[in-house]
Amino acid sequence: MSDKPEIVLSVRDLVVRFPKPDGSGHVTVLNGVSFDVFRGETLVIMGGSGCGKSTLLNCLIGELTPSEGSITYHLGKTGEVNLCTADPRTAARLRKDIGILFQSGALFSSMTVAENVALPLQEHTENPREVIDIVVAMKLQQVRMLEHRDKKPAQLSGGQKKRVGLARATALDPEILFYDEPSAGLDPVTSSAIDELMMDLSKKLQVTSIVVTHEMDSAFRIADRMVMLDQGRVMRVGTLSEFDKLRLADPKTLTGRDDQLIHQFVNGASIGPLTDSQGTTLYENILVGGEESGIFRHAGTGQ
Repeated sequence: MSDKPEIVLSVRDLVVRFPKPDGSGHVTVLNGVSFDVFRGETLVIMGGSGCGKSTLLNCLIGELTPSEGSITYHLGKTGEVNLCTADPRTAARLRKDIGILFQSGALFSSMTVAENVALPLQEHTENPREVIDIVVAMKLQQVRMLEHRDKKPAQLSGGQKKRVGLARATALDPEILFYDEPSAGLDPVTSSAIDELMMDLSKKLQVTSIVVTHEMDSAFRIADRMVMLDQGRVMRVGTLSEFDKLRLADPKTLTGRDDQLIHQFVNGASIGPLTDSQGTTLYENILVGGEESGIFRHAGTGQ
């Protein structure tokens, strides 16, 4: 029997271009992105603001169609599906096999906690009400929010909203869970608790997790492997230990620009290729110039 890990998601040569607001051409936001995701692992996708993380996530969940490339899922229920070329019915069926925890939790304010978690079950299954109630109770118990089932989102803290969002994301027992900045807006203690919950659920539910974040403390707690993006390209794909070794390295011993950039980013250092005059050219043009915000307003997404 082969020890080679099973691939559940393959991204190949992904390119995303957006038209400039002034109509003078296009900006390439993702440029030839390729990587694999293995069954059962937690893969962290990281990089600085404007590197393409959010655009990549929107492509992976089918909210944005890339200009070029393929996104191929290998899941038990739907089989092999290239999301970029799948017909609408197949794509919709595939999305039932993935769960998403949005950055804000994205709970419906007019619904109770239990009603929010029940929504995907009501929309995508034919289960009777009593079965849905049992599933909702189980999902809320898993994230330790059962006692808050009758509250509205406005009555919850930021961390509690994330927990409810996670319960809803797992309602249909997905094979893959996507997390969009799960630590955003949380204090360090709550962030750590959410990380522990994510790792616990990954083991108990045997789910594959893909986490988009720029929070390095969280990334190094939860990751099995990491993908580092920079200026729309994959700079490095490696194991946690490989990135940790680079994080702890003496920067004076690093001769390659990629190694220097990764070291600077994961340590949050103010000096390095990300902030020197050459390294900031693209970010100055896109971020400081306001070009990126215009691009993403046009595209209907955020970065």
